[in-house]
Amino acid sequence: MKQGSSNRKVNEQAREVIASILLFEISDPRLELVTVTGCEVSYDRSVCNVFYTTEPERYDDVAAAFQKAAGRIRSLMARKLSWRVAPELRFLLDQSVDQAERIATALAADARRSAVTEPTDADVPADADAFAEREALEQERAEDGEGA
Repeated sequence: MKQGSSNRKVNEQAREVIASILLFEISDPRLELVTVTGCEVSYDRSVCNVFYTTEPERYDDVAAAFQKAAGRIRSLMARKLSWRVAPELRFLLDQSVDQAERIATALAADARRSAVTEPTDADVPADADAFAEREALEQERAEDGEGA
């Protein structure tokens, strides 16, 4: 669905206000180090989906903290915005950050696997030195024979 410029502005305004509320006005320690990655406000501004991210081990604690603080955040948001309606807030975990991290890790692992490394003693056959010496002698003899 295409997003108009006014809808983008409303979404960004909601994101900025919620991020500010979390940073300066909510004292729940479970909501520290939470990043609001985006908001999607419905056309009639009655619902706002708030996307957030945090460390994977804190997902459950942060979800519980958002559920508890949703009413307070909504009332603070209503005071800061001049909207006719204070939207119902739905806090949703933004998994795109985790997916991007998994992709980056997989690409790095693939790059390490496919990287060309210098041959080790295990890669070179045991008789390679003798073979190389024979080839060098034959090449010298051939060069001496050509020059004469």
